[in-house]
Amino acid sequence: MTRALIALTSHSDLGTTGRKTGYYVGEAAEPWEVFRAAGYDVDLVSVAGGEPPTDGRDSDDKTQNDFLATAGVTDTPKAADVDPSGYDVIVFAGGHGTMWDFPDDPDLARIARSVYERGGVVAAVCHGPSALVNLTLSDGARLIAGKRVAGFTNDEEAAVGLTDAVPFLLADKLAEAGAQHVPAPNFTEHVVVDGRLVTGQNPQSARALAEAVVKLRG
Repeated sequence: MTRALIALTSHSDLGTTGRKTGYYVGEAAEPWEVFRAAGYDVDLVSVAGGEPPTDGRDSDDKTQNDFLATAGVTDTPKAADVDPSGYDVIVFAGGHGTMWDFPDDPDLARIARSVYERGGVVAAVCHGPSALVNLTLSDGARLIAGKRVAGFTNDEEAAVGLTDAVPFLLADKLAEAGAQHVPAPNFTEHVVVDGRLVTGQNPQSARALAEAVVKLRG
């Protein structure tokens, strides 16, 4: 059985705005649903463990409600405690919180490196690719160097009014890490597959991201 791990941020403060953030619920719930429908065993992980903070929840969305009720979000293991050896896929769900705790978390990097180097798929959606900006493989090379990627665009960050709130602009940082950031029009479904790296631009891309992963796994 294919095993997938969905990684969630534990960061709740939206910079100095006084507002709260976390993981974008749909960006975890939709891959969770797609993977389960494909027969995958799906687990969650967060940076700090426990119940991670949420953002962007739609209380009328059945997929999100099912996810929150049954996926184990109230007691996630922390990344430091996860053995990556059994996983074939890791998905970094987005939400602005990821911009603070994903890029430099050594255990998320350890898990993703292990999955990728054993022939698995690394995927990330919206702000989730922040986990990839500093991610290196065992030989020291950046995983995303020379690869085509999607991620929340500078235009989209401006559209939601958070250009000055985030610690960096994701599209710029992906490019600085050697990736080719491939943008699409704001808030449209957009997924880029480059080998075993699958990335999506925004919340609208979460389901298609997961479907691309399933297709890639065969």
